[in-house]
Amino acid sequence: MELILASQSPRRRDIMRYMGLKYQTEVCTEPEQTPAGLSVSETVMHLAKQKAAFALRLHPDACVIGADTIVVLDGEILGKPSSPDDAVRTLNRMQGRTHTVYTGVAVLKAGYADVRYDATRVRFRPMTEKEIRWYVSTGEPLDKAGSYGVQGFGSVFVDSIEGNYFTVVGLPAPMLYEMLLNAEAITEDRT
Repeated sequence: MELILASQSPRRRDIMRYMGLKYQTEVCTEPEQTPAGLSVSETVMHLAKQKAAFALRLHPDACVIGADTIVVLDGEILGKPSSPDDAVRTLNRMQGRTHTVYTGVAVLKAGYADVRYDATRVRFRPMTEKEIRWYVSTGEPLDKAGSYGVQGFGSVFVDSIEGNYFTVVGLPAPMLYEMLLNAEAITEDRT
């Protein structure tokens, strides 16, 4: 069965390759729409399903994977920064503290839907203003929820992770593997 990843994220593509999966990509061009009153976990699942449903309409015979990641600190969702100054403000708030990363995953095919989420706690070490400004100047934080990438330069600021590393990167590999097996989109021996 053809696999479609409904994402433009290079990090999610890398994880799919790490898993040994052959797939195509289809980027959702619909604006994200979230009903009011959803919890964070419901929000990431809703957005993941929205992306996957878009791709499934274009590839009705495929199995489609959608994902969405949200960073939460003190109950507030920290999206992608709107500017370098916004990234500096976010990183100042996060340094020396723990935040939670939620990633929702949807696996859809005709007549089948499995939508889940995973949450991982991340503790940042204290950072100096000079470190924060240098990091933002690399450009890495500017397209990432929470203004950092755990798989890049930002890794030096992560003190500890409680949970799945790949949830923080944007696609929890063990959960996705189980979901794809359940959907009969892959087999244990990949035959």
